[in-house]
Amino acid sequence: MGASQVTAATWDELEELLIQADVGVETTLYLVERLRRRARDEAILRADALQAALQEELRALLPDPAPLNLGGRPLDVVLIVGVNGSGKTTSIAKLAHYYQRAGRRVLLAAADTFRAAAMDQLEIWARRADVDIVTGPAGGDPGAVVFDTLQAARARGMDMVIADTAGRLHTQYNLMAELQKVRKVAARGAEGAPHETLLVLDATTGQNALSQARHFQEAVDVTGAVLAKLDSTARGGMVFAISRELGLPVRFVGTGESLEDLAPFDAGLFVQALFK
Repeated sequence: MGASQVTAATWDELEELLIQADVGVETTLYLVERLRRRARDEAILRADALQAALQEELRALLPDPAPLNLGGRPLDVVLIVGVNGSGKTTSIAKLAHYYQRAGRRVLLAAADTFRAAAMDQLEIWARRADVDIVTGPAGGDPGAVVFDTLQAARARGMDMVIADTAGRLHTQYNLMAELQKVRKVAARGAEGAPHETLLVLDATTGQNALSQARHFQEAVDVTGAVLAKLDSTARGGMVFAISRELGLPVRFVGTGESLEDLAPFDAGLFVQALFK
């Protein structure tokens, strides 16, 4: 926007920036209304000052969440949910690698038994990350895999289980019910489990991610999101709507294909990146 005066074209540019960043129509209209009020009340006349105010408003939509509910117990259980193709398998491997490097003893549960390929892919990634994995028969009971993994974790002295689940379409009721069953098995197997339920979202899917997040949150009480595939082509602006409408914090971002390409979400850096 530069240091020019605020004009009608400035507002058009601002709306275009937000829409192109996948912020979504409703959240864009909300932000523009907030900015128009601020421009009036604070006598903002320069485009660069308006952009600074926009960054403040965007940052306000991403409040700092409470720390992850992990640590301080014998066994942490993290459930990973998300649709097929969202980057769920690679995100699980990256999370396992991340926590193993932090000193945790991680065991994976391959509870996506509906797709044999899903278990095979997770096994490959587990080897790359040098973490152990528990699998079950193709088409078997996902809850049984989670139960067996919790038992194995205790027997092997592990202190964290990360469980994959079927990459079910969020509109399929029976599969959502299966996911709720897996969650109940985890709750019976470890006190307070799952301690975190993280939804993997593909940063390139735009506003469809909001619908996914709403359905998964209703089904299994999602506690946070992992934003996968956040690279130069995807801005990930849907997280503003997800935070504003669902109160769901982003916990991690994945930015590449290697195990190291995962980082805790930094809201300030994320907002700045939208303007580059």
